Amino acid sequence: MNRTFTFHITEENAGKAIDFFLKSYGFSRHILSGLKTHPQGILVNEQHRNTKYQLQQNDTLTVTILEPAPSEKIVPVSMKLSIVYEDEDILVLNKPADTPIHPSLNNYENSLANGVAFYYQKEASPFVFRCINRLDRDTTGLTIIAKNSLSSAILSRMVSMRQIHREYMAIVEGITPESGTVDAPIGRKSDSAIERMVDYEHGERAVTHYSRISHSSTHSLLKLQLETGRTHQIRVHMKHIGYPLIGDYLYNPDFSKIKRQALHSCRLTFTHPITGVPLEFTAPLPEDMKVITCSL
Repeated sequence: MNRTFTFHITEENAGKAIDFFLKSYGFSRHILSGLKTHPQGILVNEQHRNTKYQLQQNDTLTVTILEPAPSEKIVPVSMKLSIVYEDEDILVLNKPADTPIHPSLNNYENSLANGVAFYYQKEASPFVFRCINRLDRDTTGLTIIAKNSLSSAILSRMVSMRQIHREYMAIVEGITPESGTVDAPIGRKSDSAIERMVDYEHGERAVTHYSRISHSSTHSLLKLQLETGRTHQIRVHMKHIGYPLIGDYLYNPDFSKIKRQALHSCRLTFTHPITGVPLEFTAPLPEDMKVITCSL
């Protein structure tokens, strides 16, 4: 989506080139290159300037990020979205089960991307779908959508620097210790395009912290924090230590209590990519998991 930023230049930043100034706010080389191609991309006191222009005290710098085209092959489809938070830069959703993040073969019109594309169809500018923390199809809960290329670049950098803190809730088989940490590398299973496994020889480092909230004689409700973000990390780690998630069609296909893996993204904390304001979002357990926890 198009997004305009306005900066009032103080004495502290006078004499800095525009590109140097904008890089300090998270503008990447790729974004700066795109700004150069639009006459309204970079304006100083309403006059077009190139990125090497040296800013002066009391200048007004206006930067407009324009989306050239919407995401390809994402068909807008009417879908009920559970919106937790929205502003000019980010959208936070509570994703339901049985909803893939992106369209794929046999899931061309039922993904979260389709629903978000429909939601923004009314906007005058093209919408590019940029999901920051991707959830598995049947994992419910909080996910962040970046609404422009700058917020996306900054949030992606925050993910790589582990500055977006994610907390999950899961129901597993067995009675776990009260708390623990799983530090075991995860890699792709050699005979599967989808499954992952603990692989001490070729896997990438993966760390999951967990604490037990409650339990019955057969199951435990856990709160988990990810230190890394490997594919299927919680599902693989909990199976590895002998407490697999219930309803997990890949790693523990027992659907006697629930028809999907009992995993929910319940809490996200991070600083806003543009304003720097601390943010915290929570999402309650979905009904199918809540019913099970009543007996734990």
